[in-house]
Amino acid sequence: MTRLLPMQLLVVLGLTFVSGHLADASEPTPIEIFNQRIMPIFRSPQPSSCVQCHLASVDLKAYILPSHEATFVSLRDQGLINLEAPAESKILTLIRMGQKDLDEGARLIHEKTRQSEYAAFAAWIKACCEDPAIRNLAKLAVTRLAKPEVPDEVIRHARKSRVVDSFTRIVWSQRMRCFPCHTPHEIDPSNPKHQAALKTQREFKAKFSDDQLAKLDIFRETPAATLRYLIQRSRDTPAGELPLINVREPRNSLLVLKPTSKLPQKRADGTFEPASSVAPVSHMGGLKMHPNDQSYKSFVAWLQDYANVTSGRYTSVEDLPADNWHGTNLVLRLAGAPEDWPVGVPVQLFVHARKGTGDGWEPVPVAFTQGTVTPRRMVNGGLFRITANATAATSGAAGNPGTLPRGDYLIKVYVDSNDRLAENPVGLLGPDDYVGQAELTGARWREGFRQAEQISGQSLQRH
Repeated sequence: MTRLLPMQLLVVLGLTFVSGHLADASEPTPIEIFNQRIMPIFRSPQPSSCVQCHLASVDLKAYILPSHEATFVSLRDQGLINLEAPAESKILTLIRMGQKDLDEGARLIHEKTRQSEYAAFAAWIKACCEDPAIRNLAKLAVTRLAKPEVPDEVIRHARKSRVVDSFTRIVWSQRMRCFPCHTPHEIDPSNPKHQAALKTQREFKAKFSDDQLAKLDIFRETPAATLRYLIQRSRDTPAGELPLINVREPRNSLLVLKPTSKLPQKRADGTFEPASSVAPVSHMGGLKMHPNDQSYKSFVAWLQDYANVTSGRYTSVEDLPADNWHGTNLVLRLAGAPEDWPVGVPVQLFVHARKGTGDGWEPVPVAFTQGTVTPRRMVNGGLFRITANATAATSGAAGNPGTLPRGDYLIKVYVDSNDRLAENPVGLLGPDDYVGQAELTGARWREGFRQAEQISGQSLQRH
């Protein structure tokens, strides 16, 4: 065995130390990873991959501070970093959410950005968690935590999935008002009742180009596909035309102006002029809904909410709408409206269920509708179920939002005699507009206007 001289031993030990030091130095430090991979995200003028799932209110930059230590502590103290299992940190889960997006196009568009962000944060968090000095840094003051300026509820309200769900419940559920001109996918060739619709589509194909037919095809196969089309077409609106979704003036969206507009003017030869998409708007399909009816109200409510979301107007929980309306095919009618109700005045009917004890009525309505007094002294409207929240209907307690149980109900009636809805068409009338109530006994709640449940205006009593 060869024995090393003291000097030789020192040289070997020195080389070993240097070699080990170089090996350690080959791994980037947390601050190096932060400066090289996280700060470019922070400084980038481009939005982060958050825009794939959120229409507004959140960006990955909001969780980053100029200091890598402060950023780590901020994320740690908000529960977004898992010290024991860094790869399972919540911030990484949030970045990965885009992988679950049902919109394949959106997934592909944002995939590169999302993967880059995930890899950068995963490497930096792992390095930080392996450094005891960083893991154990003191907490930051709450006011210094890096996070979006709006509450989590506002962030969730701006999620695309929530917007699509709201669109499905409030707008998509009433698409058959536009049948068959704008809903060709709903035509069933085997259904004898759809033969006239098939004829209409054949006439369209003979009359219009493929591009014109595509513009007529507003309601696509799914709610999500329909909403994507409406948003894209609104962004590409030709100069001078009104958009289908007008985020600046929601009530001036073609989505509500068209179905509430009359036929275009007739020429001398009896043919119609082309329909107009500028003021004054005209609609080749004629009136499909009336201002102040339940469909108009719900369309405007959704349009206003969408505009507020995309414009970032919601800043607090108090700003958010309840967003708990579910369209149904159930119809409620008030016949024999009192003579002092002018024709055309908006009327709201609220449906209250009997208490579980059988004694009295629930104070919160389970459904409502809105209509106007017709020349025949009637008010008709399709019901909207009202649930505790937008997703309550998926629970067993809420039941099917498209139905109501058979039984007895109390109908409270409100008349807009002070034109409150002209200023706020999505509003619900209150005590000052209350005119009376009537009991509806043995309601069966079948679908369609022909099977509408009915109360008499002459039976209303004030309580």
